[in-house]
Amino acid sequence: MILGRRPAAVLALSALVGLMALSLGLGAAEIDLRSARSDAWTALVVMESRLPRTLAVALSGAALAVSGALIQALVRNRFVGPDTSGTSEGAALGLLAVTLLAPAAPIWVKMLCASAAAVASTALFVAIIRRLPRREVMLVPIAGLVLSGVLGSVVTWIAWQTDMLQYIGTWLSGEFSGVTAGRYELLWVAGGAAALAWLGADRFAILSLGDEIATGLGLHAAAVMRLGLVVVAVVSALVVTTVGMVPFVGLVVPNIAARLVGDDLRASLPIVAAGGAGLLLVCDIIGRVLIAPYEIPVGMILGILGAAIFLVLLYRSPAHG
Repeated sequence: MILGRRPAAVLALSALVGLMALSLGLGAAEIDLRSARSDAWTALVVMESRLPRTLAVALSGAALAVSGALIQALVRNRFVGPDTSGTSEGAALGLLAVTLLAPAAPIWVKMLCASAAAVASTALFVAIIRRLPRREVMLVPIAGLVLSGVLGSVVTWIAWQTDMLQYIGTWLSGEFSGVTAGRYELLWVAGGAAALAWLGADRFAILSLGDEIATGLGLHAAAVMRLGLVVVAVVSALVVTTVGMVPFVGLVVPNIAARLVGDDLRASLPIVAAGGAGLLLVCDIIGRVLIAPYEIPVGMILGILGAAIFLVLLYRSPAHG
């Protein structure tokens, strides 16, 4: 049954706040959050480690979920996401290239190179699927998986040739253990890009009806498509640059939101963002608790949980109320 948008939004926001509070209380160091104002040690741990990590997880999850909803609207297919369209792998390839050619480059240069490569790989994916038969909807995610596999293989081969496999392993795992104050702030840019997607939600929704209909309604389809590709690419590049590849968030969360509140892109994007942040926080908390004080990378937890959720969505028909 499709829930009302306001109850769903309130529920998602309440769950997100609770998960963020739980995340702030987890860690190897024992602290008392109630004494954060008076205890200098507690304040240091919270402000330098716990709060940056919690914000990084929430920003990454929200931005990836929004970019997933956006690319699904752009290509008109529910079975694609930033991690199944070559976007994340393209960002990793650009990041690897700038790391090899200019290892001393500042982080914003690496981010720009990763974003440019992600835009190129996403544009290549769109060009490929435009040549596919429109009725064969399952060919779209297959084409994305093939492209992702090819780009991922290129990244791994280059890393093997240049003795950077361990370095690449960090990008592929997606983990937040190294996030501290001063090492996550670029993710606010990803959050800004996701907000830009919400501002242009009506245009993206019109474009999802098809290029001909969008043009007939007075929309510059090519310009809107370019804007959407840039938003998806920037989000993916910033997440890969900061914490590595994070799978399934951009694939499963938009599908869950669509089943709960329908296909109104502008109305569903806030719920998508809260759901993405909540899902990634759950996986991060599980990874920190299972073998504490050690951690399991969030990408590994999300790979298992996200695959299970996607299979449930795939085999269970949506209920309509």
